[in-house]
Amino acid sequence: MAAPLLCAGITVYTPMMRHKMNQPGKSLGVIGLGGLGHMAVKFGKAFGLKVAVFSTSESKKEEALKLLGADKFVISSDRQQMESMTKSLDFIIDTASGDHPFDPYMSLLKIGGVLVLVGFPSEVHLNPGSLNLGSRSISGSLTGGTKETQAMLEFCAANKIYPEIELINIQYINEALERLVKRDVKYRFVIDIKNSLK
Repeated sequence: MAAPLLCAGITVYTPMMRHKMNQPGKSLGVIGLGGLGHMAVKFGKAFGLKVAVFSTSESKKEEALKLLGADKFVISSDRQQMESMTKSLDFIIDTASGDHPFDPYMSLLKIGGVLVLVGFPSEVHLNPGSLNLGSRSISGSLTGGTKETQAMLEFCAANKIYPEIELINIQYINEALERLVKRDVKYRFVIDIKNSLK
């Protein structure tokens, strides 16, 4: 259970702490609900934030709201749903790796809001006006150091925050790789080495 925290967990925890995304009552948008995104939702809720999940897939709605406890679920391709969120978020953490537009998300930030990019799209296109109108900013982050990792692990232990995983046997690895390509993972595969070698 700890391995996904040392990867996905710290990847979202570090920028959340750096940009003060731990202020109860503030609002957080999470773009993408995969390994990184589901941890961002869990951290956001533990910090006392109002969390909205943005996804291209309606199939993730129930997981976002019921399993992870998000307050709102928004289909990012639905213009009306997106417009209803204009200037409503203090923070956005973007975990999506696929190419997607950034300007629509920047318009969801309040004045002084920040969007942190932790996913890896092939390129980032942004109209400079998206930043200048209301002093919004965009930042990036990859991972955290030893001190931040220790703080995250202690926070997870204290708040009973665990990643959602599928424990698999090493013999299942080819099927797991095929499922990864199809994006059919909830939310991380963890290989059970001990039982795999029996």
